[in-house]
Amino acid sequence: MAEFVVRPLVSTLMNTASSYLLDQYKVMDGMKEHRETLKRQLPAILDIIQDAEEKGASRPGVRAWLEALKKVAYEANDVFDEFKYEALRRDAKKKGHYKKLGFDIVSLFPARNPIVFRYRMGKKLCRIVRTIEVLVREMNRFGFKPTQQAPQSKQWRNTDSIIIDSEKDIVSRSRNEEKEKIVDILIGQAGDRDLIVLPIVGMGGLGKTTFAQLVYNDPAIKEYFQLQRWCCVSDDFDVVKIANNICETNEIHREKALRNLQNEVSGKRYLIVLDDVWNEDADKWEKLKTCLKHGGKGSAILTTTRKAQVAQIMKMCIDDSHNLGKLHKVFLKEIFENRAFCLHKPSAAELSGMVEKILDKCGGSPLAAKAFGSMLSNKNSMKEWMNVLTRSNTCDEDTGILPILKLSYDDLPLHLKQCFAFCSLFPKDYEIDVEILIQLWMAHDFIPLKKGDHLEKVGKEIFDELTWRSFFQDVKQTSQREYQYELRSRTICHIHDLMHDIALSVMGKDCLTLVDRPNQKELLSKGSTRHMFSSYRHMGMLLDDYLKKHSTSLQTLLYPDSFSRGSAPHLSMYSHLRALQLFGLRKLPLRPRHLQHLRLLILPSALILIDFQRI
Repeated sequence: MAEFVVRPLVSTLMNTASSYLLDQYKVMDGMKEHRETLKRQLPAILDIIQDAEEKGASRPGVRAWLEALKKVAYEANDVFDEFKYEALRRDAKKKGHYKKLGFDIVSLFPARNPIVFRYRMGKKLCRIVRTIEVLVREMNRFGFKPTQQAPQSKQWRNTDSIIIDSEKDIVSRSRNEEKEKIVDILIGQAGDRDLIVLPIVGMGGLGKTTFAQLVYNDPAIKEYFQLQRWCCVSDDFDVVKIANNICETNEIHREKALRNLQNEVSGKRYLIVLDDVWNEDADKWEKLKTCLKHGGKGSAILTTTRKAQVAQIMKMCIDDSHNLGKLHKVFLKEIFENRAFCLHKPSAAELSGMVEKILDKCGGSPLAAKAFGSMLSNKNSMKEWMNVLTRSNTCDEDTGILPILKLSYDDLPLHLKQCFAFCSLFPKDYEIDVEILIQLWMAHDFIPLKKGDHLEKVGKEIFDELTWRSFFQDVKQTSQREYQYELRSRTICHIHDLMHDIALSVMGKDCLTLVDRPNQKELLSKGSTRHMFSSYRHMGMLLDDYLKKHSTSLQTLLYPDSFSRGSAPHLSMYSHLRALQLFGLRKLPLRPRHLQHLRLLILPSALILIDFQRI
């Protein structure tokens, strides 16, 4: 059962039901009893959800109860969002903001008869309260046990960037001998051959990408190769995308893209890194390799993969692939202690032995050491340390480090869980714009709201905390360039593919991500989606068919390809949307009633924030 759709939803609902805005503008006059019932019942539900989710794995009745709770929590959040919208509308009117905007704002935000509004909303709230009361009675019969929630971080760190830079130095030192071996192969042994392909093989989280970066950025490599390109491949081995990435173009026609690739590498001694390859289809690889054979003598392709079978298909002119070794415990300990002791160090004689046991569970993975260390950095007592150690499993060939990463996720406070799990909406290896990500969190009320809070600042703190805990990586500032028709620099980041797997396991079916042309029948069969992302360029008609068939519960629709054109008239049915990013439509099919939930609208020419908290 996906945690995202139950625990954080109920937590958000509990916070919204207590909003000071609802009291200040008296939008819930006559509904005090219902509101007080919710304020009593929701904390009790929140206390037992973790136990319910654990039992739901083996008890169908509990799973059905959680599904019913999820459904009513979504409905209740929308109802309270309507109350908050009405409160903010009255606030804007009281302050005279309607007149200041200088156009017919009343037609955009139509006035409501207070009596009609109270009657209609009272019926909605009454229905929700009755449903929750039934669920509470069933909850008591199930006999769920209360569990303690993860606490907020106790202290904020100002040394994150220093520690992360230090970790890069540790990894560089630990891998130097292996790096020199690969550099020698690429420059020395391969110099008299037309093309070699050298796979780097290792389990997830071992640092294959980081190791490939060390090779790629080595001064001798930069001097020797005339052309260097880095290409993230992941699950989808699309030769057109790979060709476009190498050529730095955006060609949609297969044959032209492959010709561009052939011309790009022709006669040049190149090094291309294909990172995170999963493809076991030899034909796809042969099509790409045919173009890459036109490079100059001594050209090389370095690949990273978890699967030995993939390496077997891809390797050429090399006796064997390079199996990346586990990080030596000395370096692993440096990484762990950098994180775990950045704030304090528990004073206990048994600490040294406990650190050794933790390192044994990491399986030589630097990512596991970072996750463990970050998790323990806010824990002061040996009892807390022992609790984490007891709940953790040792990494092995079957599970890899996923159990440790899941434990790290479980240790997060609810709002951080919600913010990170939402990121499963993005494809693997997607370049995430941090500013837009924080705006998406704001649009969905994932950031806890307190009077006087600056939400962007709190959102940035949440992002920094998740980065510190290794849920985000490769955070960097881009140079100023044209983006979405606007000249600006961006802060971007990626998610490690194992962390992405954690988010996917949490979200379940609530997110739908499309990167290629979907099977139309399969697409139309997918229901109950709350958040949808598509990078498929010709999605227009398919999108409208999907919108026509399914329920109107979609809350997020992201379609970032600004070059596409089309229409989506059935979007006008969707009044629950909170975040919308669309291609170039001839006409934006939105009606005024959509705006009471819509917080973020991104069109090809603009980023429009509908921030009613500042009206």
